[in-house]
Amino acid sequence: MPFHSPIPDPKPRGKGPSLVDAIVQAEKMIQVALILPCAAFIGWLAGAWLDSRLHQKWIGLAGIVFGGVSGLVYVVRLALAAAGGGNSSGGNPSEGGSSGTAP
Repeated sequence: MPFHSPIPDPKPRGKGPSLVDAIVQAEKMIQVALILPCAAFIGWLAGAWLDSRLHQKWIGLAGIVFGGVSGLVYVVRLALAAAGGGNSSGGNPSEGGSSGTAP
């Protein structure tokens, strides 16, 4: 008796969220949660080092502020890239973005 393949489904099954997708999403959320404190800490370290080298007292605070602002900018860029469908090319024409001119 010959083998007959079954009749294919008219509607292909949608691929549900897999374990790898869930892990990738969790990693993105952890990254967002850790960026701000890490950036502020690194800014504080750099400011404290400059304080000791330049004999000032205010550079440590400026380092914390600069680190916090730079971390916030990075988190906002991550959020916009995630909301925009993951296209984080940054408008670079060599990566597929349009530069407004013909090649």
